[in-house]
Amino acid sequence: MQTIEPLKRKIKSAQDLLSVVKTMKVLAAVSIRQYEKAMESLVEYNRTVEMGLQVVLKQRPEGIRIAEPVLKERLGVIIFGSDQGMVGQFNEVIARHAVSEMNKLQVKQKNRMVLAVGMRVISSLEEAGQPVEEYFSLPGSTAAITPAVEDLTLKMEEWRSQEKIDQIVIFYNRESGASYSPHTIHLWPVDSIWFQDLEQKPWPSRAVPFFTMDWNRLFSSLIQQYLFVSLYRAFAESLASENAGRLASMQAAERNIEDLLEELNFQFHQQRQSSITEELLDIVAGFEALR
Repeated sequence: MQTIEPLKRKIKSAQDLLSVVKTMKVLAAVSIRQYEKAMESLVEYNRTVEMGLQVVLKQRPEGIRIAEPVLKERLGVIIFGSDQGMVGQFNEVIARHAVSEMNKLQVKQKNRMVLAVGMRVISSLEEAGQPVEEYFSLPGSTAAITPAVEDLTLKMEEWRSQEKIDQIVIFYNRESGASYSPHTIHLWPVDSIWFQDLEQKPWPSRAVPFFTMDWNRLFSSLIQQYLFVSLYRAFAESLASENAGRLASMQAAERNIEDLLEELNFQFHQQRQSSITEELLDIVAGFEALR
């Protein structure tokens, strides 16, 4: 059995670690709410963009095609992982999902451009056999999401103009209850069926708004906003689910540390009681010797 002093040191270390874990739990919970609020604020903006597209599509000039056919020979992929650890299987889950879905698209690996958002997902992708060409770091707050979206948008434009990428897919984890699950969005080209559905969808009032701006310029601007919303949502949902994974890991760690503390405290009290008993026996023995 361990002596009292080493047990005291172990108990102190466990208590310090428990304090750190509880702090990390609080930070993860606050971060989750921060990104959830960002997603909530995006809902109305997304609705406005969709309604704008609906108006433009309903007034599409004759002869203008809204979705040109693409060969889909070169694939651009954006995969959202994490920059920090203690997130359980967060990166492994999205990496396995992304590689599986990429293989279904039947684009040869040499014709894929893969960009990882979050350093820690890179090793998971490489272990699954998928090299990563580029890496972007994750924003540390909601205020930093918009600049990150702008950087990704510029990268996608570069892919399309210089690398001749004709389809872009993004993969990220999204919250699912107290956990998360992998999600896929075929970002480019925009789904032509979705365009048709918007065009045929009844307008909610009698009068459909009109516009005087050039149709092509307005349509292009709205598509840019649609891409912005999609990427912003991917960042926010991935960061929220990352912190959900971290919160779950911290909760598990907290339970383990509390169990360890219970065992250490039991050993400490047991050892202390044994020491007290030994001291009492020594006193009694000394008293008996003096009689």
